[in-house]
Amino acid sequence: MDYFYGPGRNHLFVPGPVNIPEPVIRAMNRNNEDYRSPAVPALTKTLLEDVKKIFKTTTGTPFLIPTTGTGAWESALTNTLSPGDRIISFLIGQFSLLWIDQQQRLNFNVDVIESEWGQGANLEVMASKLAADSAHSIKAICIVHNETATGVTNNLAAVRRILDHYRHPALLLVDGVSSICALDFRMDEWGVDVALTGSQKALSLPTGMGILCASPKAMEASKTAKSLRVFFDWNDYLKFYKMGTYWPYTPSIQLLYGLRAALDLIFEEGLDNVIARHARLAKATRLAVEAWGLKNCAQKEEWFSNTVTAIVVPPYIDSSQIVKRGWQRYNLSLGLGLNKVAGKVFRIGHLGNLNELQLLGCLAGVEMILKDVGYPVKLGSGVAAACALLQNTTPMIASRI
Repeated sequence: MDYFYGPGRNHLFVPGPVNIPEPVIRAMNRNNEDYRSPAVPALTKTLLEDVKKIFKTTTGTPFLIPTTGTGAWESALTNTLSPGDRIISFLIGQFSLLWIDQQQRLNFNVDVIESEWGQGANLEVMASKLAADSAHSIKAICIVHNETATGVTNNLAAVRRILDHYRHPALLLVDGVSSICALDFRMDEWGVDVALTGSQKALSLPTGMGILCASPKAMEASKTAKSLRVFFDWNDYLKFYKMGTYWPYTPSIQLLYGLRAALDLIFEEGLDNVIARHARLAKATRLAVEAWGLKNCAQKEEWFSNTVTAIVVPPYIDSSQIVKRGWQRYNLSLGLGLNKVAGKVFRIGHLGNLNELQLLGCLAGVEMILKDVGYPVKLGSGVAAACALLQNTTPMIASRI
């Protein structure tokens, strides 16, 4: 029973945690078991091999850590860097801000490059800092691939091109929490040294598993990194990898079976098809926003996110009232504006195991909410704009042809 009951299903359109598909829920509906038995190591071995596919790496070393994205951040930093190391980090929204806070509290020398919220990472400033760093004092570039607070996606391929242009050896550490398994992500091709995600985003699992992949360069850096680490120490995992038992402490058995089911669904659809679906749903959402006469928080098309759209409201409307109204009246959960954009934007998450009709239900709900709070929206306008696109671009379901 829901803590606050509402008839029908809750329409969950925050940018994480997201809807969990029924096959994943069924896979997790199982008792505990001995993780030292042959079964769990055998399952874990297949998972470690298969998660490399969602990062698009053949050379990376994967880690499945019972934690959140915040824990995965800490694991990436402390296993590759030493206190006092100079790093460049981009501040473009709430989650990049939180990662910077963590970096500073872990005693790294953080060179912050700040942009207006709604803009992407300022790569020109990064280039100038790399050009001036002939001593190679910069040890890492830390960047959030997809900033969910503002719906902004950064160009990782461009970051790699700049690093290569200046022949700079800095590690490239990437928060892919709301991008991996939804946006185009190419760990090997883009020379990403540590990439990380969380189970509750595009993988469509419950919160509780941080998934990282480390390049050979990052694994080599971990041998000399002096940051204190215990729970997140990769070396503990590597010892048990060699033993063939894989786990230095008790894993979540249920999440492991859920991850197996989630990966199977992604591979059945095809990862490239999953990415294309996210692009299609995102474009439909943006067309609806345009039809409503509202604006995207992301200021340029090159920064538009395909997993979340942050929508700017007129100054006479408090966006938190839109979110509150949706939950109270229509059983619809939307994302709040955070920090600098609190009260100014609301967010539609369109990531994970989601289809066209689910999205259209959300857009219809948003139209009614906008009408409720006094915005002069024409009912059906956004839904019609989205339908026009989706009716012409939605492919047949491969398994049903």
